[in-house]
Amino acid sequence: MGEFYHSMNSSSLPETELNLIARIEALLFVAPGAVTPAQLAAALELSIAEIEQGLEALAEEYRDKSSDRGIRLQRHHGRVQLTTAPQASVEIERFLGLDASSRLSRAALEALAIVAYQQPVTRPQMDAIRGVNSDGVLKSLLSKGLIQEIGRAEAPGRPILYGTTTDFLQYFGLNALKDLPPLNLEEFERETHPSSSDLLKE
Repeated sequence: MGEFYHSMNSSSLPETELNLIARIEALLFVAPGAVTPAQLAAALELSIAEIEQGLEALAEEYRDKSSDRGIRLQRHHGRVQLTTAPQASVEIERFLGLDASSRLSRAALEALAIVAYQQPVTRPQMDAIRGVNSDGVLKSLLSKGLIQEIGRAEAPGRPILYGTTTDFLQYFGLNALKDLPPLNLEEFERETHPSSSDLLKE
């Protein structure tokens, strides 16, 4: 991280101090991953309430300038981090040499939607909704980093609980889970359990 952090002695520091938003942005920029507001508060010697105000102001700044800023503030499970704008995904994949052709199958999207809207969710719960075994798609989603194990359910066998990751938000261009579109239960039921008439239409 040497390219981001410049060691400076007191004589070389600028005379004007950065405002709170800029200092939060700087910490998020050098952070190795998502951090909690408490970590930011400790580093800046401020209250969590002050940090939350700063984070909201920073998020608002990115939203107001979304047309000419390539950075977004992403929140997930109580942690925050800087992430790239979804509109830049093609250029980023090309720059990093990533496989842009990798797409999720219908089964993977179906399972991912269940995790996203029902989390935390277990595999048996997912199997019950989908009507089929979900082992394969779960392994695929885990390997892609779109879901993660977040605990164990207080049920017989203590099944694993699954939830989404920050990579999930990045993949779909979301800043937070609250940005998920409203769930249409009727349409979701039709997608996961098509009726005979729906199948005939296909």
